[in-house]
Amino acid sequence: MKVISYNLRKHRAAAELESLVERHDVDVLCVQEVDTTDVPAAIGGLRLADATQRNRLGLAVYYRADMYRPQEVRSIALKKSLHDRVLKPAEERMLGVRLLDIDSGREFIVASFHAAPLTALNSLRRHQIRTALAELQQLGDGLPVLMVGDYNYPVFKENLGQKVREQGYELTLSDSRTYTRYRFFRGHYDFATSVGFDIERIRTLPQGLSDHLPILVSAEVTAVAAEGAA
Repeated sequence: MKVISYNLRKHRAAAELESLVERHDVDVLCVQEVDTTDVPAAIGGLRLADATQRNRLGLAVYYRADMYRPQEVRSIALKKSLHDRVLKPAEERMLGVRLLDIDSGREFIVASFHAAPLTALNSLRRHQIRTALAELQQLGDGLPVLMVGDYNYPVFKENLGQKVREQGYELTLSDSRTYTRYRFFRGHYDFATSVGFDIERIRTLPQGLSDHLPILVSAEVTAVAAEGAA
């Protein structure tokens, strides 16, 4: 399975999506900072599973309809930072979809995630990640989970990785940095947390109109997630 995650930078890079999907033969597309008033029903052969509703710049998940069938969708608001409370840029920061593989009959969960901005503390982002992963298990207890997106976590990722492992998941970075706009803040922002998946590779794709670079996740469902992963 090939999954692309892309923060569109206030929808600026939306026009690039069809080309990305077709060029990389993508099966699932997860986007962040998409204009939810301008979300197409299909992109490059992928069908819209759902998009968030309570913020103009939100999240969306697309899937290949000849391979998967959506079973259930869940979007949630996560603990707010001061930035969120004052400026209210986003209400829902996680959108998860339970998908059925039509050929194998196996189910798994994929999610688009966007953590609080850098003005928040890492401890708050860890709380958001922990809560999001726990909520995804409510879509299907014990199912494999892949959550990709903009984690806004450029430093101290070793600590984050340990916290994620304690929750039963693995954290996987791409092969090169995914944010380049400001020299001081450059680094890996966009990555994946997973359980029940074999992450073969996460590749950072060339930069387009966004300040984030899209990432391409090559992954395979390997097993049912262990009980208590959440």
